Amino acid sequence: MKDLTPDPNRPINVSRRGFLAGTGALVLSVSLPTGTVRAQGDAAQVDAYLTLKTDGTAVLQSPFIEGGQGVFSALAQIVGEELDLDPAQIAVECAPPGDVYKTIDGARFTGGSLSIRSSYTLMRTLGASARAMLVLAAAEEWNVDPGELTTEPGAVVHTASGRRTGSADVAEAAMNIPVPTDISLRDPANFRWIRQPMPRYDVRSKSTGQAGYSIDVEVDGLLNAAVRHAPRLGLTPASVDNLDEVKAMRGVHSVHLLDGAVAVVADKFWQAMRAVQAAKIAWDSGKSDYPMPADFSSAEFRQTLRAEAGPGVEVEAEGNAIQALQSAETVIEADYEAPFLAHGQLEPPSTTARFNEDGTLDLWLPNQAPEMFQGAAAGVAGIPVENIRIHSQLLGGFFGRHFLYADASPFPQAIELARATGRPVKVLWTREEEFLRDANRPMAVARFRGAVDDTGPQALAIEAVGEGPIGRWFGAEPGNDGSAHEGLSGKPYAIGNRRIGHVFVRNPAMIGFWRSVGHSMNDFFYESFLDEMAKAAGRDPFEMRLSLLDGSERHRTLLEAVADLSGGWKAAAFEAEDSTRRAHGVAMASPFGS
Repeated sequence: MKDLTPDPNRPINVSRRGFLAGTGALVLSVSLPTGTVRAQGDAAQVDAYLTLKTDGTAVLQSPFIEGGQGVFSALAQIVGEELDLDPAQIAVECAPPGDVYKTIDGARFTGGSLSIRSSYTLMRTLGASARAMLVLAAAEEWNVDPGELTTEPGAVVHTASGRRTGSADVAEAAMNIPVPTDISLRDPANFRWIRQPMPRYDVRSKSTGQAGYSIDVEVDGLLNAAVRHAPRLGLTPASVDNLDEVKAMRGVHSVHLLDGAVAVVADKFWQAMRAVQAAKIAWDSGKSDYPMPADFSSAEFRQTLRAEAGPGVEVEAEGNAIQALQSAETVIEADYEAPFLAHGQLEPPSTTARFNEDGTLDLWLPNQAPEMFQGAAAGVAGIPVENIRIHSQLLGGFFGRHFLYADASPFPQAIELARATGRPVKVLWTREEEFLRDANRPMAVARFRGAVDDTGPQALAIEAVGEGPIGRWFGAEPGNDGSAHEGLSGKPYAIGNRRIGHVFVRNPAMIGFWRSVGHSMNDFFYESFLDEMAKAAGRDPFEMRLSLLDGSERHRTLLEAVADLSGGWKAAAFEAEDSTRRAHGVAMASPFGS
């Protein structure tokens, strides 16, 4: 019996199966080893990565979400390169939830500098497959060997006869062609767009206010809601003492006591915000998985971290750091600490929720992991996950803010209010309410002990004290939570005796992933202490780093290149060409291999 299982490494031609008949578009999907292909039962279930339209443009469904990092432009470059279509002619949209879009080891999220690295070959193959099908369609129409044809941007060319046709003109014929199995990718030496400086294709729309964000969503019959959260997690509203007064305010539709918050729904957001701010709310004890102690103090928690004894769970070791430190003549110590930090992205969180007559629920919201939010929304709404339609919006900045954290997103409130009012509702958090419920970068402490001689570091022991977001949200045990110790562990410096330990201390606050996560503080700690060790050893900090990188050519090359680009390393303060007094410092970090 013939095996009809799709090749997990190449696209499939969805359009030839008849589900998009009449569209006149070549539509390619992809089966991946990380997830199963959904049954192609009807058009609504088609997972189309790439649609080549008859007007010569294309639409690419991106597994990743654009939030200012430029991933939409980069994907257009990659696909356009292999498709031989000007990237400016490729519209990139965020794909809906679907297994076919899980390109990161069976998962889908935007973060960790993984978007391009995890999809580069896939996107090139997608573009090359479409180009090959266009060539086959043109060859069939002209009755020539496909090997005689070449492509130019937006066109298929038969040089021998001088014939030329637009890619759009053969797109419909290509719909009936199976995806070739012997796809050749372009020689990098012949790249037109990859590796070339290209403009961001969304700059104009963002600069002229045409780009749409979650905050901009409008649907028919929309109501707007503003909320006031309890002063801390673990409290919930008992009553609104001036309820009648609030209800009577201009534009107010209704007032709702939610879990941990009071919401006012009104015709306009400004009306809702003024009304909820006027509410006199009595708070009482409530339920929360992460209640904030009433007497919590950042200053006291800092002392708790500093006082917690080590050495903690070992996460990295080489040689015998403890013995080397005990026998060394010169030992230096330093403690470093980092405060809680809010994300503070430009756009505050919002969600628009709409229940539909067919039992589905539409959600327009910022997120970095559509399938995670889809599953969570299904739990909140109490309906099957397939009935949740996630419309992922452009992110007005994110930096880890829009992962799924408990109590840190307005979508549960929007779902509850849309159900209660029977109308679509947009919930928008003010900056004040956002800061009350943000999942902050964790406060943390790191303790360093180092032994040096006149050649440089001989031993290094580090204790990372605190809790990381991977442990909080994904259950990683102490020692296995890279988000707590990355930037302390995994450094490229060849220090023969070293030990890194993780001393776990539960964080009372809501914590999350924050712009490079543990690296954002730990690399600063490590590199600062390396400077301290260089001073104690009497070594130049730049030269000492180079001597510790003999086993890592990539990092050594990087460090040397940075020195050259900055006009050469200078250890002491110097007078610049403009007569100003300047000084150089040096540090190196490699978060997520980027």
